[in-house]
Amino acid sequence: MCGIIGVLSKQSVAPIMVESLKLLEYRGYDSAGVAILSDGHLEVKKDVGKISDIEKEYGLSKLVGNIAIGHTRWATHGSVTQINAHPHCDCTGKIAVVHNGIIENYRELKHQLSIKGHRFISETDTEVIPHLIEEEMVNGRPLELAVMAAASQLEGSYAFLAIASNDPDKIVGTRKTSPLIIGKNNHNVFAASDAMAFATHVKQVIPLNDGETVLLTAKGASFFDKAGNSLQKQARKSPANWNDIDKNGHRFFMLKEIMEQPQIIQKPIYQNKEAFTKIALDIMKAKQVIITACGTSRYAALVGRYYFSKVARKFCDVVMASEFQYFADSINKNTLVISVSQSGETADVIEGVSRAKTAGAKVISIINRPQSLLAEMSDQVIYLNSGPELSVVATKSFLSQLATFYLLSFTMSNSFDDAVKNLKELSSKMTETIKWNSEKLKKLSNRLKEKNDIYCIARGINFAIASEGALKLKEISYIHAEGMPAGELKHGTLALIENRTPVIVLCPSDYTFQETLNNAIEAKSRGAYLIGISDVNDELYDVWIKIPKVAELLYPMVTVVPLQLLAYYLAISKGYDPDRPRNLAKSVTVP
Repeated sequence: MCGIIGVLSKQSVAPIMVESLKLLEYRGYDSAGVAILSDGHLEVKKDVGKISDIEKEYGLSKLVGNIAIGHTRWATHGSVTQINAHPHCDCTGKIAVVHNGIIENYRELKHQLSIKGHRFISETDTEVIPHLIEEEMVNGRPLELAVMAAASQLEGSYAFLAIASNDPDKIVGTRKTSPLIIGKNNHNVFAASDAMAFATHVKQVIPLNDGETVLLTAKGASFFDKAGNSLQKQARKSPANWNDIDKNGHRFFMLKEIMEQPQIIQKPIYQNKEAFTKIALDIMKAKQVIITACGTSRYAALVGRYYFSKVARKFCDVVMASEFQYFADSINKNTLVISVSQSGETADVIEGVSRAKTAGAKVISIINRPQSLLAEMSDQVIYLNSGPELSVVATKSFLSQLATFYLLSFTMSNSFDDAVKNLKELSSKMTETIKWNSEKLKKLSNRLKEKNDIYCIARGINFAIASEGALKLKEISYIHAEGMPAGELKHGTLALIENRTPVIVLCPSDYTFQETLNNAIEAKSRGAYLIGISDVNDELYDVWIKIPKVAELLYPMVTVVPLQLLAYYLAISKGYDPDRPRNLAKSVTVP
């Protein structure tokens, strides 16, 4: 779960490199580094911490050279130290590599290389790559052929870039399972794990396929297949809204992305109606439908399952992606798999989809980011159209997933236009929700910041939102939070409720209202501090978070907003960075 970037420029490359690394930082931010070539000399600067801090310490943007590779890290192999930070070099210090993924056979390779006299200084799996390249270049191979030969020995997932002082004026990259995107303009050529890294510079991109290699030089990009044969590849237009990478005056991206939601709710409706209807019909005709996702996307899938059942009378199951492989025996050609992933890179989702495809299943994916691995693997793709989400925690993409499932369910019952109308009208209701509650939630966060536990309860369709709200609290305020069906409170968890224990009750005036309120009374009688999220006030609540009255199926899209805001203000009140929570990364590209 790392971000890699390579830039070859006619100008000084360092300022562009630092800018690109900052745009990739959401993919990993425990350490970072740069390797730069100038007049045949390779210089490496790396350390633990945020890129802005490393930039101040080492003056990254002032490094001299026209060719560079860089990396932002989220540790998988080896602790968070300067030595384990990327780039990694060979024994001679002439070859540098940055890598995203996991090399599964690195121990065997490291042992073989050590016998040959190679010296290793880090704990990472990545470090075997520059040494493998060194072995090939010692035999006179140019960098591009050395990279191909090294890659052929690797098992696992990878996208890596390499430069070498003894074969300068080029960057070479290759990939397997992990993404690598190429872009160019009149002055620069780029390679990165995410096109976001060069979104402000490039209007067209070229994704690399598995097993392919790219050679970047001042003339542009050349492509090769696994056997070294030259390839011709077509550029694709980069979506215009992926250039929106500004905070728009907000302190953090998370708040900006929450505040965008009244407008974002309308983005999923811009689908090709004919193509979208075909997808909906395919879902209806499938004998077995399984939705697979992780984290926040899984909670959206749980709401989607309810929409399918309630609106279209279509039953499906939701399987968390990390467990999907254990259900693979029941997948066949009669199965339709709906995979949900904001990034389109989530390793567990991709593994499950790969198994499903092998078993003959059809795959429909719901994705936010364009040019993703999951899109390439899918039979059909629904794009959320939410634009870039730069905070690690998901907010607007979750809302877009809910809206997409809502739209799908109505299309399955031949009511596409009704769903579009309802989502358009919801925008103003979401604006009201934010306006009514922002100041109240700020004050509430100060009351809750010293708490160790928070419980979120709800019933029916609202249960998934309670779970998502609890996840947000855990992710960025580091308070233990648990979401659960309200009816399960008395089956164990009620034993944990003490005087002033915060219990958030999602209690809109829908079919779950009275039963949920009864469960809230049970918690209150044990001393709970009740926070009611509802369109109806009740004297039972210590704090009432007001939401507008909407149609029953739309409540999840308004109740989630105050939960997001509460998590945000709790993180701020505790002095944490809500965009960069500890131990987490945006794109979970390792299983």
